[in-house]
Amino acid sequence: MSNKKMITAALPYANGPVHIGHLAGVYIPADVYARFQRRSGKEVAFICGSDEHGIPITIRAKKEGVTPQDIVDKYHEIIKKSFQDLGISFDEYSRTTSVKHRETSQDFFKVLYEKGKFTEEVSEQYFDEQAGEFLADRYIVGTCPNCGNENAYGDQCEKCGTTLSPSELINPKSMLSGNIPILKETKNWYLPLNEYEDFLNEWIIEGHKDDWKTNVYGQVKSWLNDGLKPRAMTRDLNWGVPVPLPNADGKVLYVWFDAPIGYISFTKEWAEKNGKDWKDYWQSEESELVHFIGKDNIVFHCIIFPAMMKAHGDFKMPANVPAFEFLNLENDKISTSRNWAVWAHEYVEDFPEQQDVLRYALLSSAPETKDNNFTWKDFQTKNNSELVGIFGNFINRVAVLIHKYYDGVVPAGNINSPELQEINKAAKEISGFLENYEFRNSLSSLMNLARFGNQYLQAEEPWKTIKDNPEKAAQSLFVGAQIAVGLAQLCEPFMPFSSEKLLNMFNVQKTDWNEVETKSVLIETGHKINESSLLFSKIEDDVIEAQIQKLENTKQNNKKTNPKANPMKEEIAFDDFTKIDLRTATILTAEKVEKADKLLKLTVDTGVDVRTVVSGIAESFTAEEVIGKQVMILLNLAPRKIRGIESQGMLLLTTKPDGKLSFVTPDEKVENGIEIG
Repeated sequence: MSNKKMITAALPYANGPVHIGHLAGVYIPADVYARFQRRSGKEVAFICGSDEHGIPITIRAKKEGVTPQDIVDKYHEIIKKSFQDLGISFDEYSRTTSVKHRETSQDFFKVLYEKGKFTEEVSEQYFDEQAGEFLADRYIVGTCPNCGNENAYGDQCEKCGTTLSPSELINPKSMLSGNIPILKETKNWYLPLNEYEDFLNEWIIEGHKDDWKTNVYGQVKSWLNDGLKPRAMTRDLNWGVPVPLPNADGKVLYVWFDAPIGYISFTKEWAEKNGKDWKDYWQSEESELVHFIGKDNIVFHCIIFPAMMKAHGDFKMPANVPAFEFLNLENDKISTSRNWAVWAHEYVEDFPEQQDVLRYALLSSAPETKDNNFTWKDFQTKNNSELVGIFGNFINRVAVLIHKYYDGVVPAGNINSPELQEINKAAKEISGFLENYEFRNSLSSLMNLARFGNQYLQAEEPWKTIKDNPEKAAQSLFVGAQIAVGLAQLCEPFMPFSSEKLLNMFNVQKTDWNEVETKSVLIETGHKINESSLLFSKIEDDVIEAQIQKLENTKQNNKKTNPKANPMKEEIAFDDFTKIDLRTATILTAEKVEKADKLLKLTVDTGVDVRTVVSGIAESFTAEEVIGKQVMILLNLAPRKIRGIESQGMLLLTTKPDGKLSFVTPDEKVENGIEIG
C-alpha cells in the first residue's frame, strides 16, 4: 500500500458560502479520511481551494453590481474560515485566481497543445451585439421545448431538469441585454474525448469494477456506453485563465479544464512552503490519489480530468473517486438560490463550541450511496441521546469516579482483562470501514465502543463495589479509563475538538492508530488525570425551534412576488383596523427643520383642521416641491415631539428601488378629509 496519500476535495465555487450539503457530501468525509491516514503513518497532502472562475461567479457579480474579483474575494474568505472553524484540516487551501494556478493551468494547456492533443473547431455561438460578447449557456434564457418553462437556461431547464443546448431553446434571449442574440462564428480548442474511450473502459470499467462505489461506476459506464464527444476546453469570456496562445484574446480556459488542475497547482504551493517535491504525490508510483466529490462532479473527475492527464502523459490516475450523493434539508432539496440551506458560517455563530455535534450528525446521515435527509429534530436527538446520553455520559462517569475514589489517579488493574480487546476490535473495525470509505459504519463502531463502556460500568457498579470489594472497583475503573482513552484516540478523525478535550482531560498524547489497534493498555496505572468537564451539553427544544422557524421564514420569503418586500407584520384584529383614521389632505407650507437634514416641518390641511406634521422626507424632496401636494395622512396618531416641534399625524409614503421616498396619493384630486378604508 502506498505510503503517500494525495487527497483532494472538490473545489467549492466562490459565489456563495458553504452549506451542510457540501459538508456532508465532500468535506467532512474527506477530512475524516485525511486525519485517519495521518494517524496511520501516511504522508498526507490534503488539498483544496476556491474555484473562482466560471459563469456562476460572473452572474453573481452582475446581480450585485460588482466585479467578479469582488465576489471571489468575499466568498473565498467566508468559505476558508468556515472550513477552519469546523476543523477541516486541509494542508493547503488556495484559490484558482492565484499566480501559481494560472501558470500551472496554462503550462498544462500548452503541453497538450504542443503534443497536438486539441482540435481547432469553428462553430456558431450566440452573440449579444449590444453587450459585444459571446454568451455562455447560462446567459441565454428561453422557452424549454420539453415543458414550456419560459425561463429555461441555455444548458438546463431547472423546472423539468432537461439538459439543453442554447440552440434548442424557443425564443432565446440574452440575459445581459434582453435582446435576441445572433449566431456568430468563433474558434475554440476541443479535447476529443472519444479518442480516450478505450483507455477509460480499460482503466475504470475493467480495472475498478470491484473497488469503486456503484454510483460512480454506474454513471461512468452510462457515459461511455452513450459514446463520448469532443468537448471545448476554451470559452469566449473575459473572466478566467487566459488561453496561452497568440491571437486568443477574449478566450479563457474552460472552468472544468482549469479547476481540477487546481489540485496540482495548490499541491505545488504547499510543497514549496514545506520543503516537499510535488511530483512525489502526482507522478510517483509510491503515491495514491483519491478525489472526494459530490455526484454532480463524477463525469468531470472520472472522464474529463483523467483524459486530460492521460493526454499530458506525466500524471497518475486516481486510485478511487468516492463520490457522495445529495443531502436534503427537512425533506426538501437544498437550494442556494432559494436560501434553503443551513450555512456553515451561521451554524458556527448559532452553536458556539459545538462544531463536533454538526460533524457527528452529518457523518451519521452521510449520503454515501443514496440521497439522505437532515432534520433539526434528528440533529437534536443525535446530540442529546447519543453524544450526551452515551458518549459523554460514559466519559463523565469514568473521570468523576476516578477523581472521587482515587484522587484522579488511574487505579491498578488486570492488563489481560478481556474487555480491553473491545478497544482493539473497534480500532480495527473503524480502520477497515474508513479504508473502504464507509463513514457511517465507522462512526457506528466508535459509538458502539462508548455503548460497551456504559454497559460495562453499569454491570460492574464501582460506586457500590468500592465499599465491599475495592479490588473489583479498581479493576472496573482501570478498564473504564482504557476505554475512555481509546475513545479519545479513535474519535479524533470524526470529532477533533472533542478528542483534544478528552486527551487533555486524561492527560495523554495522541498516538499512532496502530497502537490503539494492538496495545492493551493506553493509560498506565498511577497516571494522574486532569479535572473532568462536560464534553457535550443538551440542546433544548427552544434552540431547535428557532432554527426550524428560520427555515419557515425562508419558505415564506420564497413565496413572495417581490423578494425585496419585508415580511408581513404581526396580524391585527379587524376592530384594531377600524380604529385607524386615514384621510386625504394637502400640504400648505413646508420648511426645513434646523440642524436636522432629514426633517421637514409641514402645515397640512386635513379637512378636519390645519395641523403641523414633522416628516423625515427632506432627503427625497425639497420644501418647495411638496407644497400643494395632496397626500394621505394617519390622522389619529397620538402627537409626539420631534426636535421640540409637536407633530400631529403621519404621512403615508413608500420607498422606491433607488431608495428615494414616494408619496401614496389618490389617482385624482379629491377633497381634503375624505376617509380611506
